[in-house]
Amino acid sequence: MKSYGQICSVARSLDIVGDRWNLLIVRELLITRRLRFTDLQRGLPGVAPNLLAQRLRDLEGHGVLRRETAAPPATGTLYALTDRGAQLEGVVRELLQWGAPTVADAAPDAVFQMHWLSIPARYLTRDNTPTAAPSTIRFGTIADGFDVTVSASLVTVAPCGIDDTPDATINGPGATLVGLLQGAIDLAHATTAGVTIQGDVHAVQRILAPGP
Repeated sequence: MKSYGQICSVARSLDIVGDRWNLLIVRELLITRRLRFTDLQRGLPGVAPNLLAQRLRDLEGHGVLRRETAAPPATGTLYALTDRGAQLEGVVRELLQWGAPTVADAAPDAVFQMHWLSIPARYLTRDNTPTAAPSTIRFGTIADGFDVTVSASLVTVAPCGIDDTPDATINGPGATLVGLLQGAIDLAHATTAGVTIQGDVHAVQRILAPGP
């Protein structure tokens, strides 16, 4: 990306992360702290491999991310955010909030991957019944999803635990799930719009904001 050539922190920030795909690469690494090149490709549908490789080099050169060697017995290269790159979480959070009202207007053929929802879930889920026993709600699947674990007012959002059995599993259209987490629609309306729940419905209700 050609520099804006301005002595301005906004322009300087955009010199580094303003190129197409850059902030979405950051998004993927905020969700899953270390990823292989192929993992990034899966989470960024539509990016050409050569363009992704260039963006990774650029971000590495600017100190936003680093390359690591996978610990044995795994092999290969992993990408992770540096401490400075991780500071972009606040930027991504503000973009989530600013862009949330536009999700309902996304094109019908727009792509949705469940793990993208894990960042807003960090800020929008809660423990409505902190005296209840701990519970885990899985959004999506191990292949593409995340777990929300709630216990005594503490809510943790993390990649799916391979050996964990969730109390409930929820799936559905992306825009509807976003509205559900935001409290813009209630669970009853969400289920009529294609959201499905397997397991304990009360576990799902426990983490949701009250509907309209």
